[in-house]
Amino acid sequence: MGTEERDKVGAVLVVGGGIAGIQASLDLANAGFFVYLVEKEPAIGGVMPQLDKTFPTNDCSICIISPKLVDCANHRNIDILAPAEMIGLSGSPGRFTVKVREYARYIDPKKCTACGVCAQKCPKKVKDEFNLGLGWRKAAFVRYPQAVPLKYAIDKIHCIYFDKCTCRACEKLCPSQAVNLSQTDSDREVEVGAVILAPGFRPFDALQKPEYGYERYSNVLTSLEFERLLSATGPCGGKVKRPSDNAEPQKIAWIQCVGSRDASIGREYCSSICCMQATKQAMIAREHDPRVSATIFFLDLRAQGKGFDRYYERAREVHGVRSIRSMVSRVTQDPRTENLEITYVDEENGVISEEFDLVILSVGLISNPATRDLAALCGIATNRWGFAESPPFELVATDQPGIFACGAFQSPKDIPETVIQASAAAAAAFNLLKGARGNKIVATAYPVERDVSLEAPRIGVFVCHCGHNIASIVDVEALADYARSLPFVVYADHFTFTCATDSLENMRQVIEAESLNRIVVAACSPRTHEPLFRENLRQAGLNKYLFRMVNIRDQDAWVHQQVPEKATDKAKDLLNMGVARAALLEPLDETPFPVTRQALVVGGGLAGMTAALAIADSGFKVNLVEKGEELGGMARRLHYTLEGHRMQPHLDNLKHEMAYHPGIQVMTSTRVLDFSGHVGKFRSTVEGPRGQKEIEYGTVVIATGGAEYRPTEYLYGQHPGVLTQLELESTVEHDPAALPAEPRVVMIQCVGCREPEHLYCSRLCCGAAVKNAIKIKELRPRAQIFVLFRDMRTFGFKELFYQRARELGVQFCRYEVDRKPEVAAHGSRLQVSLFDQNLQAQLGLTADYLVLSAAVRPHPGSQEIAQVFKLPMDTDGFFLEAHMKLRPLDFATNGIFLCGLAHGPKYADEAIAQAQGAAARAMGVLAQTQMLVGGAVARVIREKCSRCLTCVRVCPFEVPAVGKAADAAYIDPAKCLGCGLCTGECPMGAIELMHHRENQLGAEIRAACA
Repeated sequence: MGTEERDKVGAVLVVGGGIAGIQASLDLANAGFFVYLVEKEPAIGGVMPQLDKTFPTNDCSICIISPKLVDCANHRNIDILAPAEMIGLSGSPGRFTVKVREYARYIDPKKCTACGVCAQKCPKKVKDEFNLGLGWRKAAFVRYPQAVPLKYAIDKIHCIYFDKCTCRACEKLCPSQAVNLSQTDSDREVEVGAVILAPGFRPFDALQKPEYGYERYSNVLTSLEFERLLSATGPCGGKVKRPSDNAEPQKIAWIQCVGSRDASIGREYCSSICCMQATKQAMIAREHDPRVSATIFFLDLRAQGKGFDRYYERAREVHGVRSIRSMVSRVTQDPRTENLEITYVDEENGVISEEFDLVILSVGLISNPATRDLAALCGIATNRWGFAESPPFELVATDQPGIFACGAFQSPKDIPETVIQASAAAAAAFNLLKGARGNKIVATAYPVERDVSLEAPRIGVFVCHCGHNIASIVDVEALADYARSLPFVVYADHFTFTCATDSLENMRQVIEAESLNRIVVAACSPRTHEPLFRENLRQAGLNKYLFRMVNIRDQDAWVHQQVPEKATDKAKDLLNMGVARAALLEPLDETPFPVTRQALVVGGGLAGMTAALAIADSGFKVNLVEKGEELGGMARRLHYTLEGHRMQPHLDNLKHEMAYHPGIQVMTSTRVLDFSGHVGKFRSTVEGPRGQKEIEYGTVVIATGGAEYRPTEYLYGQHPGVLTQLELESTVEHDPAALPAEPRVVMIQCVGCREPEHLYCSRLCCGAAVKNAIKIKELRPRAQIFVLFRDMRTFGFKELFYQRARELGVQFCRYEVDRKPEVAAHGSRLQVSLFDQNLQAQLGLTADYLVLSAAVRPHPGSQEIAQVFKLPMDTDGFFLEAHMKLRPLDFATNGIFLCGLAHGPKYADEAIAQAQGAAARAMGVLAQTQMLVGGAVARVIREKCSRCLTCVRVCPFEVPAVGKAADAAYIDPAKCLGCGLCTGECPMGAIELMHHRENQLGAEIRAACA
């Protein structure tokens, strides 16, 4: 290791505690770096805790972010500084000195137990900014119920003591003497090797659009304010009520593009999320009250994300959400009823007025005003709206080495893209500091595990309200009372959020005080929360397998909303089953094994090469397998981006680096034949020109890419003038002289997608059409170009290029799916006819070129890879991630990650960022020298085994083995994935699946039948 590497600091400063900052912090800390997480608010979480649900899964927002909040709070290598702010920066990449100002809480966090007495006794009420002023809090407060860190603070601006030097009730009554009114702000310096900026966004100030009546009419709210009305922890407890009279609104309208796509106020860009947020809110409002009539006023419906189009169609067809394409001119109020009248221009240019009880303004995303000072402090460039500027193909980089940006600070974006970029920023920091990894971390330590083998079961039951999700349907208090009557239960209680840090701490205290040796949590899904509770048991000194989770949300409250009494009865049955099984749970052992510290990347396109280089640059070996003869994938057909960057030089540079990188072995014309093992120790056989070869690796990145749809419509393949966008791009790049002096070009959007059989948006087609239209206009200014579209989905800053195309004279004509354009050949030219929805007239267009914006489809080889690695795929044939919002880079199988077009359609820079993010997740595995295996795996009862080989035949992972001299089958606990197929198929009953043994399952079944 060189002197320069030794001088680097193995710590990173992350500015911003929203989901981007949290994800980047966890990725870095799990990979061996110490993290200082700086957040200006008293608690981390950002905007996500303020949301009710998230689209398109409708998961409870606080529920899905809560495990990450708790992980941050409990991670020994993450130091949360909140409330705090970065105020100084000096040094150079690898060794920065950062000055941080920690603002006084006036409550000692080391003494605060979050009992809430200070807030209860505080006489001063103020508007609650977490609830956007719709509710009240005290001057002594905690930001939200699940806040991390869960420590109270005193609002100096509103505190009576700081205003009049009287009161001090909080100080006098605090049982832990945590209040310290003489506390002052303090500055500290920390040394870090890199800085990641993730300060998030702010909602647009709707007062800048006075025509909509915000704050003038009390029943006009912003979209974020409506989130708080929907939330169970909001000011109305999840009941949607009009602010003016607390009546339950029956007619609710959403107005889109408030503060977005609006040149009159200098906000020309699209905020990307508003259309889907409004769709979600309309659906949830109707779920709260089926009487609600929901109407969305919009310009272009931008459902460009994975699963978004299906979500929109479900809102329209199942939930009856009405969407009106229109221009809203104003909102006025009836002074008698305080109802609101919306005046708008419809598709037929008619001026219509309609009355509503409540109007929601879908406000755009703007950069956090404080980020301008932050950017100036760090010396990084921002655009005119205050978002960070990125170099070509490097979304998380800035113009200052060692300083990275991610999330909504880079551009407006949804949660999955934010999470992806956060991991990408972590990968960039990892690469910079690879030589310093581990030199600042603190080793994790757990208490000695208590031996409970000789103890009678003492079960503790923790019932979760899950905010509104469970408690609004199931009588959680009655459920806790019922739990106390069950055998072996010695403790039972209910909590607003069982996954909150205070609830987890309470659980640990109860385990010790009551000598509990089994824990049952009745809450949401084990898929998302079971690891969190198991980890909590480890911290309490219990074996993590002495835990049982009962899902009374997904399997009960959510599916029985109309019959709460029966839902409560069912919850009792489910809990009875869970307790019966928990009484028979046993502690299980896990054994350590050495991690194979090299990776496999499947796919050699843009994403695959980027992931391979990111992993290899961090010091780990990589095997890259590409089925084709050449690297590059679909990117070989791209020449320029919408922003004007050249693709082929970037691709050539990647190929050059791949060819000469000592840590990468490239295998082209090669297939993966099989797959076995487990995270940290996988094995595959690959077959290439030189025959078969076995490789071992600890983690794998799937980057199989995508393919352009080959159209069967619009005379494609029958007339030489019909091209796809990629074919047109090739013509413009390689033979621009072939274009006539005044070419007539017609482009048709959504060819092969947004159809019943392929109900998804290909995301990049609108940008491709705009890109090629602008390019032709630059080459042939007198060209006549018509783009026939359903919705123009130029989200984010891509909207600026849509505007540029219109300025250059490109004509955009909208059509409906039930009145598609018709094409006929007329000699060398083509005749296109369509009904223009805006003009309400039939148009006939003559074209030299008809250009089809063909869909992005999954790569044909993806299906084979899915079968080899046993990976799930979605309805459209793209790989299915573990969780659409917060685990967009992971598969459900640990140690396998995905990126690029294999995940779904995306732009080149997005594929690069996702590849870097997948590399970061993979490096989290490779950074470990050893991992644990065993636990809930299959075990052979030797005396029962007849060596019939049934287990060998049925196991999809080829784990069981029967040697010639063996008297029984053997299952390697390090390889077994615990699927249970062998257990169910064994004719002799000679295999048992630990943690799911016959007596445990039998007890659960008997309880269900009792």
